[in-house]
Amino acid sequence: MADKPVGWDARYAAEWYLFGTEPAAFVAREAERLPAGSEVLCVADGEGRNSVYLAGLGHDVTAFDPSAVALEKARALANARDVTVAVRQAGVEDWDWSRKFDVVVGVFIQFAPPAMRAELFAGMARAVRPGGLLLLHGYAPRQVDYGTGGPPDAQNMYTEALLREAFKEFEILHLADYDADIEEGAGHSGRSALVDLVARKPAD
Repeated sequence: MADKPVGWDARYAAEWYLFGTEPAAFVAREAERLPAGSEVLCVADGEGRNSVYLAGLGHDVTAFDPSAVALEKARALANARDVTVAVRQAGVEDWDWSRKFDVVVGVFIQFAPPAMRAELFAGMARAVRPGGLLLLHGYAPRQVDYGTGGPPDAQNMYTEALLREAFKEFEILHLADYDADIEEGAGHSGRSALVDLVARKPAD
């Protein structure tokens, strides 16, 4: 789930799944918006919990991450669930954002500081087909005080205003800033400050 940071292979090396094997609650909640058989891109999907879940719903899913260790676990999870996910090793700076998808999903991809984040968001927006959906889920700045997941840097977090500006060409279908208790493996556990975005790219 990171852009080639030192130490992520080591963090993923444990036999257990760092963020669990079930999808983020946001993904499970919003999945009903996806048209049947959608082509989906899961950005920096780590050990595969979200991509495998979406493949299990019948979508054509591609997932990428720079960590070879995480990707091996993603393949194992897909095999265990008897689904197919096109798993690719790449960082966000390596990915071909000209490839188009019906849905682009980003969950807790907050390794990126502001400058990198701007490029990442631009790439994600580009990858959504006209009329397609963007699903983005992450932490709000107060998450730093909670300390239950994510980087210890508030500048990497999301605000509603930030996301409105970053995706101003999209139709906002859902945007919310809220607190919730989450249990997603050892990596995300406890009271958390969350921000959700669901947006549609104009069809024309």
